[in-house]
Amino acid sequence: MQQWVAEIAYDTTSGPKRAVESFYLPTADDVRNEISKKGGYVLSIRAHERSPLERLLARSTWWQVQLLRGIQFRSTATSPGVAFWRIIQAENNPMRQNILAPAREALARGLGVIDALKALRIFDHGTIAILAASERANKLQEGIPHAIHSITQKKKNTRAIAGTMAWLGFDVLSIVQALFWGKGMVLGWFRGNAPTDPTELENYLRIVNQLELTWNILIVIAFGSGLLMVWCIISFWLNKGKTDWPTARVVRKIPLIGAYLRDLGFSDSMMAAARMLRGLVPIGDTLKQSSEATTVPEVANYWVRASAELERGVLLGAALDNPPLTRSERMELASLSDLAQVATVLESVAEMRTSAAKTKHALIVWLAFGLTGVFLAIAFGSAIYALTVMNMSLDGMMGGLMGGAL
Repeated sequence: MQQWVAEIAYDTTSGPKRAVESFYLPTADDVRNEISKKGGYVLSIRAHERSPLERLLARSTWWQVQLLRGIQFRSTATSPGVAFWRIIQAENNPMRQNILAPAREALARGLGVIDALKALRIFDHGTIAILAASERANKLQEGIPHAIHSITQKKKNTRAIAGTMAWLGFDVLSIVQALFWGKGMVLGWFRGNAPTDPTELENYLRIVNQLELTWNILIVIAFGSGLLMVWCIISFWLNKGKTDWPTARVVRKIPLIGAYLRDLGFSDSMMAAARMLRGLVPIGDTLKQSSEATTVPEVANYWVRASAELERGVLLGAALDNPPLTRSERMELASLSDLAQVATVLESVAEMRTSAAKTKHALIVWLAFGLTGVFLAIAFGSAIYALTVMNMSLDGMMGGLMGGAL
């Protein structure tokens, strides 16, 4: 499903009339069919694209929290879908109207509130999973505070990582800038003031060449790391709401970060599954919904395998006893004999995964500090080494002057 903007011509008693309308449909052909049913003629169809400012506002934590709180407060006297529709109808800011247009089209076509929230493509899969689980259990109003807590907690984690990376990046950038701009001048001075003694000259030039190679490697590593980081940030920001894309696959292959994302995926999906089971949602629907609650393919495949095993008649505990869960988690799930215990065990696993994710998060931060410290130590060490080379050059020059004077 996607939002489309179509320019349409209608025949009226006063002559042709041109109008611009938006549609929330799978393909452009579906839009043409819909326009034909309304008696219009297609002039142009284009996929709706948000401006950078609209994307920034739509994907901000403040906007997401305000939207969910509005649905929560209005749904006390009506259904969540009607509450969301009234929020959209009451909005008079053109930019926000444009942001909410996909949800308006989804609701107008009779889709549910969760489908409308998905159409906005501003919430991550963990948040949508919490909301969908609560909605399936007919407790969306109770689930919204948990979704808001998840959003704010992830924002804190993001801020912590971003603050750390920004500080470390500033340190590295300062050193690299000094190396980049001062390298030519320093190396030029070294080569222009080399010792005159042939034996010392050979050793001197070897050291200068090694120093130049070291600085070049440091500069390439710094610029490469910086470009990779910027590319990942922009890619994740632009693709927020999508299930998978090339940058995400590259990031998941990084050992520690991949494990961190897997823990977050299990935490979100396990908690969503537990919430649905407590709301008496059928176990088959719960497993299917849980597989859609994460963007990590490894986690999604776990729920798909469990659902397939359950359909083959395997007991629920044995169906959930699959990798990539840890040995202790699998033993706890394999021993299940009562469906009433499943939600409790899943909540326990979710809490353990949340704790593991926090530990890995701290480890990632400290590892970043450590690697940056190594980089800075090499940079400073090479600068001190450059002073030693400078002393060799000065000693050679003084020796040449003294020899000439004698």
